[in-house]
Amino acid sequence: MDEITGAPAHNYGADVTAVFERDLVPNMAVAALNLLYQPEWTCFNATGAAVQDATIGAAVGAMAQVHPGILLGAETRYLRNYDGIGLQAFAGQALFVGPVAYFQLSERSRLTATWSVQAWGRQAGVAGSLDLVNFERHQARLVFGISF
Repeated sequence: MDEITGAPAHNYGADVTAVFERDLVPNMAVAALNLLYQPEWTCFNATGAAVQDATIGAAVGAMAQVHPGILLGAETRYLRNYDGIGLQAFAGQALFVGPVAYFQLSERSRLTATWSVQAWGRQAGVAGSLDLVNFERHQARLVFGISF
């Protein structure tokens, strides 16, 4: 189902992320920079019409250890949405801010949780303080990772 119209559709997408991390204070504080590209293709079953869009962005965050294996911090993400996977036409932009938590579950597994609020945004060609057409007002992410 298409997330906007609710119409039956086939949807394909990918998340491509480059992650850069740096210890600010060894074993105590870390900073990170993430660069992302998220292309998405949607083909509507009833009409056969296809829609492509892409989101690019950057996120900057910092965390400090509050207990062994537990880090708390904050993250800021700036996202831009385009019509077309080749970034053909600018559709909107948004800035998200919020807390982040990191939990080292075991020697090889971890859990990261974030919750962000759209603090600023603008849809292309429309005046306003938020872009609620291309982006959500709130975003939450839960990432479970395993090293092998």
